[in-house]
This record gives sequence, structure tokens and C-alpha cells, in this order.
Amino acid sequence: MRTLKVLSALLTYPTPELAAAGAELRAVLDREAVLPKRERAAVDALIADLATHDMYDAQERYILLFDRTRSLSLHLFEHVHGESRDRGQAMVDLIKVYEEGGFTPTTAELPDFLPLFLEYAATRAPAEAIELIGQPGHVFAAVRERLAKRSSPYEAIFAALTALSRTKLDAAALAALRAEPDPEPDDLEALDAAWEEEEVTFGPGSAAAAAACGTDVLAAKLRQAGRPAPGLEPPPGQRPRTIVTHRTAR
Repeated sequence: MRTLKVLSALLTYPTPELAAAGAELRAVLDREAVLPKRERAAVDALIADLATHDMYDAQERYILLFDRTRSLSLHLFEHVHGESRDRGQAMVDLIKVYEEGGFTPTTAELPDFLPLFLEYAATRAPAEAIELIGQPGHVFAAVRERLAKRSSPYEAIFAALTALSRTKLDAAALAALRAEPDPEPDDLEALDAAWEEEEVTFGPGSAAAAAACGTDVLAAKLRQAGRPAPGLEPPPGQRPRTIVTHRTAR
């Protein structure tokens, strides 16, 4: 499902190459025509925004949103495991899934980086891809609400993912994510508090927290995704980036 590659590309750090790729991205969306009309219009608006926005402003906006604000992190396991040791094992499991699926990441990002996860999902058969993106559906819904609160055009990506997955969200799991702190990027004191090191937890307590938000389910489903996949080209404008960028808020 190459629509997921488009969504992946749009979630990467803005570059002139990405801004210039609007026609190509829209052509892929036109060919597959899997996005509902409202979600497609919102994605088109994001593509137009990136094409017309001052590049330095677009890059600064991206950093403030996704690198500096923990509640908007594009690292999926950040929203459930935080800094606990469970996150490390989840990373190992996800790397193994990529390897078994014949998927070789083209960046130095951590395996739970959402654009990378979407690249992998894009290599799977449509039914499997939809099932995969449905597993972190609670995270997508929570991040979408936070972006909507900020009137961010990036909300379109998470609305599209929610529409594609057709996931029935668990109210309790979503409420747990909504209860997390969501400071603005210019509130340095609140950001520092949000990025405070969490207590490392072990045993059923931490596992239950992960399961509540669907992450353990995600890992289980991903382990089933072992069929060979074709090679994948990097999405337009993607460049290697590392997680350390957004840790400067500490």
C-alpha cells in the first residue's frame, strides 16, 4: 500500500526535495484512492503547506512539534514504555520483525520511529498493512487530538491513519493516553518535567501499562509479519536523523 509511503514521507523532516515532490505524492494517492474524501483533502492541504511554507520555518515547526514535545513524539514506544527497560525489548522485537520481513531501514532512526514503521507496513499486502497500522491506533488518536488542539496541518496524517485502519478504539486505553502531560513547546519548565527520566519498572505492572495501550498486541502481531518483502526506496526528502535531537529540552 504505497499510500503509507506517502504518509511516511510527509512525516519526515521537511526538505526542499520533499516540498517539491507534491505532484508525485498526489499521483500515488490518486492511483490507490484508498483515503476517504475528507482525509484526502486534509493530506492535500499538508502537501500544499509544505510546498509553500518557508523551509526554515517548516523545519523549526517540525522540531518544536515532534522532537521537542514528548506527547507528540513520533517514536511509538515512547507513548507507552517511556524510558522503561520494556522499551528496549520492544525495540529488539521490532528489529527482528523488520529483518524477517526482508525490510532494511534506510535511515539511522530507532525502529519504532513512525515513518519507518509506515515504510515497513507499505511493503506488506493491503490487508496485513491495515492490520499493522491498527495496532497503535490509540497512539494515533491521541496524537491527532493534540495536533488538532494546535491547529497543525500534520493532524491530517494521523486522521488518515485512523481512517485507513478502521480501528475500534478502547475508551480506557485512549483515556490513559489523554491523561499524559501535553505541554506547549515554548513552556520550557513543563517540557523539562515531561522529559524527566521515568522510574525503571519491571514485571507485570509495566507490562499491564503497555498492554492497555495496545503495544504488546502490536508486538505480537508484528512477529507474525515474516513474509519476504521487496526492496524499498527511501521516501522523497527523507534524511537520516537521530532521537537525540529532542532530548535537548532536558
